[in-house]
Order: sequence, then C-alpha cells, then structure tokens
Amino acid sequence: MKRAEVLAARARAAEVFAEAHIVLTKEEQENIEIADFGLGELEKTGLQLVTYINTDRYCAKEMVLFPGQTCPEHRHPDRGGEPGKQETFRCRAGRVYLNVEGPPTPNRVSQPPAGDEAYYTVFHEIVLNPGEQYTIAPDTLHWFQAGPEGAVVSEFSSNSDDESDIFTDPRIKRIPEIE
Repeated sequence: MKRAEVLAARARAAEVFAEAHIVLTKEEQENIEIADFGLGELEKTGLQLVTYINTDRYCAKEMVLFPGQTCPEHRHPDRGGEPGKQETFRCRAGRVYLNVEGPPTPNRVSQPPAGDEAYYTVFHEIVLNPGEQYTIAPDTLHWFQAGPEGAVVSEFSSNSDDESDIFTDPRIKRIPEIE
C-alpha cells in the first residue's frame, strides 16, 4: 500500500471510531493499523485496528470494517504446545457477519469477495448487532464481513500472535507493507 492510502484509511477509521463513541488518544489515532493483507484491495479485503494491549496472557483490540469489507478466512493454530488464540468479538456499531466452522447457513447474507471464493470454506454465519458477541475457540477457521453500513468490533482474546495465523488464501501477508 502507498503511504497516502494508509493515511486516508487511518483518518477514515478514526472518524468511524469517533462516530461509534470509541475514544482514542491522539497516539492511538496516529497508529491505527491498516491491513490490506497484501492484496491491494483494502475496500474489499482489509481491516483497520487499534491494539490496546497484547501481553503473553491477554489482548484487547478495537476494529473498524468499512462497508462490505472482509477480513479473510484464517485460524489461530496451537503454538509450541500452547493453545492458539481464543477470541471474543463484540459488535459496537453497525453489523458484522461472522462465519465459522459448522453447518452452512441457508440464505446467508455474507459472501466471499468476488474472485476470491476459492479461499473461503466455512459458511456458518453468525450475525452480530451492537451489544452482541461471540467467542471463537482456538484453531477454528473463521472470517468476517461488515454489513452495508460498516462495523466497529471489539476483540478480547488470549495473546495475539499475528505471524502464526494461518490463512486459507496463500497470497495473504498479514503484516502490512507500506511503500
């Protein structure tokens, strides 16, 4: 991603956080992470997030998904004999469609991004509206997508180790590369 794209997405995410009454410090606003997963299609596949804390025991993050934006399918595997990340998503604003392992949901709303369907394999859809939450067990395949108005989601989890996440799409690069 180009630095100008990152700065524009960061400003837009800060506005979404403010509209959802999520108060961020100036430093947090300046450090909102913009993840395009190496695909260069941020509006389609991406995520904007702030990590409040990430220790060896627990993690807390705030995420913005722009309208229709998708965080690609992945799982948090066991690491060195320790269980992978367990995470709870709590919707703060908008609507988020979380897809996890389980029986496919008939007539689901969320759809994989056009052209990337081969990289999405789980379709048990859980709809989260403001105030609703869902906990994902370690090593569970999942992906999520914002509704047409976008979404703000809080994540509470065990330690987050993005480098160990396993994505279904082999093209994914979790750590952003900025030109």
